[in-house]
Amino acid sequence: MGEHNVHRDADPSVLRSFTNHLIQDVRALEQMLRANMFESGVRRIGAEQELFMVDERGQPAPIIEEVLESNTDDRIVTELTKFNIEFNMEPLQYGGDCFQQMERSTDELVDEVRSLTGEFGGDVAMTGILPTAHLSDFSLDYMTPRPRYYALNDAISRLRGGAGQYQIRGIDELFLKHDTIMLEGCNTSFQTHFQVSPEEFPRYYNIAQVVAAPCLAAATNSPILFGKRLWRETRIALFQQAVDTRSSNLYLREMRPRVHFGTDWVNESVMEIFKEDISRFRVLLTTELNEDPLEVLRDGGVPNLMALQLHNGTVYRWNRACYGITDGKPHLRIENRVLPSGPTVVDEIANAVFWFGLVAGLAEEYQDVSRDMDFDDVRHNFVAAARDGLASQFVWLDGQKRPAHELILDTLLPRAESGLRDTDIDDASIERYLGIIQKRVESQQTGAQWQLDSVAKMKDVGSRAERLGALTRGMVERQREGDPVHEWSLATLEEGYRPTGMRDTTVEDYMTTELFTVHEEESVEFVARLMDWQRVRHVLVEDEKHRLVGLVSHRTLLRHMTERTDAPAGGVPVREIMVEDPIAVSPEMNTLDAVEKMREHQIGALPVVREDRLVGIITEREFIQIAGNLLDDTLGDLEASSD
Repeated sequence: MGEHNVHRDADPSVLRSFTNHLIQDVRALEQMLRANMFESGVRRIGAEQELFMVDERGQPAPIIEEVLESNTDDRIVTELTKFNIEFNMEPLQYGGDCFQQMERSTDELVDEVRSLTGEFGGDVAMTGILPTAHLSDFSLDYMTPRPRYYALNDAISRLRGGAGQYQIRGIDELFLKHDTIMLEGCNTSFQTHFQVSPEEFPRYYNIAQVVAAPCLAAATNSPILFGKRLWRETRIALFQQAVDTRSSNLYLREMRPRVHFGTDWVNESVMEIFKEDISRFRVLLTTELNEDPLEVLRDGGVPNLMALQLHNGTVYRWNRACYGITDGKPHLRIENRVLPSGPTVVDEIANAVFWFGLVAGLAEEYQDVSRDMDFDDVRHNFVAAARDGLASQFVWLDGQKRPAHELILDTLLPRAESGLRDTDIDDASIERYLGIIQKRVESQQTGAQWQLDSVAKMKDVGSRAERLGALTRGMVERQREGDPVHEWSLATLEEGYRPTGMRDTTVEDYMTTELFTVHEEESVEFVARLMDWQRVRHVLVEDEKHRLVGLVSHRTLLRHMTERTDAPAGGVPVREIMVEDPIAVSPEMNTLDAVEKMREHQIGALPVVREDRLVGIITEREFIQIAGNLLDDTLGDLEASSD
């Protein structure tokens, strides 16, 4: 969740003062490490669950304020957007049936959040990225009103010096600019914590880096963003770009994004991570700091190190080093931020068990993995896993390059099982959770693959919005049932929300986004061919910056061809026959209002524009489809009632 009592004050003296506190925290931490003050011989685990809240259509439901007003459980907290929510589970002693306890606690809290959202017509969805999210859902209007979020947005925007740029290529391609950090709210995860002693931290942390790729490959659940099929775990690329403060003009410099995998192995101490991140990344947020950590140590106390914790919370390593205090004793944790939310609670726990087992198992086998593997290969494996999931190829500790699914089944599952048994995890847990990973990998039906296969199955039916809505509602229903994802049947269009009227839909639900456009200086003859070849009745005219400047309809073109007596050399330019500044609508406009606008002006198409840029078109054809769907539903209801 992070500290919420923060400031966005950019006054240089305030930032200098905070940085001085940060340096004092580092000095205090070094003293604590030298004095062996940290808890050791105790292994604890923990987890944080992030969720989307959705409405009856599977769309984001911005109801966080209402939900928290009804909530009495302090484990349930806010996230960046009004349709995200998070809960934090109590730490558990590692061993025995701790993972079954974690599953029960997670189930109970998910049910609690589901009940809270249900009071306001909502539900919860567990997925790394919500398929039904629209770009319009990520304006500042949907930011949860907390000082931390506004301060973070202001600080990153100031450092970035302009809109953030997003470019992700998969089956489809996403390319856009966005001027806030709100797209960070596209991502939800299931974060796990593993407490380790300072002495063993470098070894365990390096192993956590090595196993990040295979664990992610088996757990991918974020393949679709804004209707585009991108990476199997698009969340990895999106989160990095959402809070990136680097300038594209400084391409010659080696600059790290604030979301990153790491630059090298940890050699001797956790201090290497903290010092590198303080050195590389500027202070974004400040808070009131009344503690002198060195004085607290002199008085025999344990400092909170709030400056260090606040700064650490604004640097998003996929495996993050964390400082904490339990029962007055300081400790270190490895926070695994790699795993996505969902597809079900039992899938999440299975993912966590696989990770814990691999870290424990490899820690017994390797004293120093840096001797057996180049860090660049580890980082490459991680990106490959995010991009391709189980179809990845990994370079492994034995120097061999192997397919991800083969490596997991033949080598890593047995190693994880050994690690779990050696650390006294009960047999029932090992069989239950690693069995789920095995069956998922054998079937190759991860959450990501289920989403992609479901969308492919619905390819030729319904609109894109209807398919994504059906996908999300099908996902939510299967999550309620609780079966692991490898047992899920594919989603069908019938599972989607069926609107009772056009008032229940928006233009974005039905608009066409794959556009054929021309420039105003191109020839009318080309427009005629374009209409014939692509079987469209309206061609939009845009300038070099994708701003709408005109529209040519089939009717206008026919009239021109009929009335034209001769053609000038080079042909007639489009600008001479186009309708200039045509009536346009926004994607958020209600569908019925769009129909009324079309009837009022007696036109057959409406260009769709967002922030002065052309993004789509909606025509009479789409409205006929909508009306047909509604008529089919009405007739179906009548037939059912007559039976």
